[in-house]
Amino acid sequence: MAAAGVTTHPLPLPPSADPAYFNSFGAEVRGLDPGNLTPEQFALVQDLLYKHSALLFRNATLSPEQQYKLTKAFDPSSESYGHGNNKTGETKKSILHPDLKTIPRQPQVQLIGNGLVLEHEGLVNAQLKHPHHRTFHKTVIPEEDDLKYTRFYRWHIDAALYDLSPPKVTTLYALTVPQGDGQLCRYDDGTGDELPVPLGTTAFVSGATMFDILPKELKSLAVRTRVKYAPHPYVWMAPAHALSTGLGLETEDLELPLKELPQWSEDRVKVLPMLWKNPVTGKLHFQVHPCGVQELLIAPLPAGAEKEGALYPAGAHLTDLKEVRALVYKMERPAIAPKLVYPHDWSEKDLVIFHNRGVLHSVVGAFAKDQVRMFHQCNLAASDDPDGPSEEDVKQYA
Repeated sequence: MAAAGVTTHPLPLPPSADPAYFNSFGAEVRGLDPGNLTPEQFALVQDLLYKHSALLFRNATLSPEQQYKLTKAFDPSSESYGHGNNKTGETKKSILHPDLKTIPRQPQVQLIGNGLVLEHEGLVNAQLKHPHHRTFHKTVIPEEDDLKYTRFYRWHIDAALYDLSPPKVTTLYALTVPQGDGQLCRYDDGTGDELPVPLGTTAFVSGATMFDILPKELKSLAVRTRVKYAPHPYVWMAPAHALSTGLGLETEDLELPLKELPQWSEDRVKVLPMLWKNPVTGKLHFQVHPCGVQELLIAPLPAGAEKEGALYPAGAHLTDLKEVRALVYKMERPAIAPKLVYPHDWSEKDLVIFHNRGVLHSVVGAFAKDQVRMFHQCNLAASDDPDGPSEEDVKQYA
């Protein structure tokens, strides 16, 4: 599928990235105006997105209306913002609450960033706050090192994970990007891993790579597992602390008791496959929001499968949070190794469209109070839940 004058180019990988893992991940698209795509051009962009997981358009001009229209085109019957139009699940207790400001005339588009924005698209005196790991992690980088070193704030998928279906895509459009020295992202988990990052980067990893690099017994487990998320997970997890890698939570029994959550019902709780099937390539992407996970439901090995070395061959229902988290962490941590992370170096007017059902991403970095950063973000709760592995996939990997 090609259109006249449209070219694709590899994303600019930093020296830390291993190009062998980025053959299909990420593409810069030139020769298209993403705010004014014809149906044929959109079909091309959609195809490219599912094949490459993240697309970059430089020097894009995009109004909030155009950004909403573009985002919606990937899922025409989607309507509300991915976390619901009240964004935070009817409550200010949600950990998302401080990070989002709605564009009044296009409520599905959020203004995110840092610093005081006096006037913007109908918003007045909007105080933006770049999420900082010290508000969320159990351990923190000392104050004196704060602007030199940073952490992955929270690896996640953009999704309410309760009642609403995970958005198919997220669009991120950079309006104001502060300039400054890069920072060193520390994992602080005993591995010595660290990653040089541009100031205020958004870090991406491929869910397909996350699955591909797993050993056989964990691939078998992944293909058989469904993930049950907590009700109102962002309210539930608000009192808890994150691991130093931003890849999930410490288990300290701090989650809000279920009876103290906003009203919820079992039929709205999300139980989703651990692996989500790419609708274009057929590949399996390991897509688990590590902070929101509550239980794992593991199916038994299919008849005739090799039991030697298999984990939970008879299936299992894991409800112990510490055990659940440890297992998910063991499966996800290899894929956030420095060589597998794409930290995007933002320029003003960059538009990044990412396949939210195919990648995990994280906010990174620390800004000084007076550094102003403005982005428009849009994602829409999907019209359906993601498909999991097919019968053939289960036979192949289990």
